[in-house]
Amino acid sequence: MFDVFWRAVVIGIGATVLMDLWAILLHKAFGQPRPNWGPVGRWVWHLTDKVFHDDIGDAAPYAHEVALGWAFHYFVGIVYGIILVVLAGTGWLAAPTFLPAFILGIVTVGAGWFLLAPGMGAGWAASRRPNPMRIRALNLVAHTVFALGLWGTALLIR
Repeated sequence: MFDVFWRAVVIGIGATVLMDLWAILLHKAFGQPRPNWGPVGRWVWHLTDKVFHDDIGDAAPYAHEVALGWAFHYFVGIVYGIILVVLAGTGWLAAPTFLPAFILGIVTVGAGWFLLAPGMGAGWAASRRPNPMRIRALNLVAHTVFALGLWGTALLIR
């Protein structure tokens, strides 16, 4: 069981790395701004006080918010890797298929749309941003890339 846990952790890390590489590619090829994990770190820091902010930029800064945001990003990726292995079963580790990873990848968009975005003041599914449909489309693509990372990492370490 110990081996299964660590494989799930590695799958989550691998998927998160692929998602980050995707963001770098979008930045270099299309000038898409790279993710800023500072506001996420600030949000995490203030979770003990408040979950939903009107604007996370108005919350008191935290000296290590960028590092906390990055750590949280990878922590969430690891948790999703563990959830995938728990839901798909250990047999999936021996013969990974894309569908369970894809379903989880798309379902996880909901955490961003219905917890993180409104928590930081962007509204439900980024509805308070000037370009919510573009953000939503980019979220769906990024989480599909994350799903490919879950599956691909599982294939690499089987």
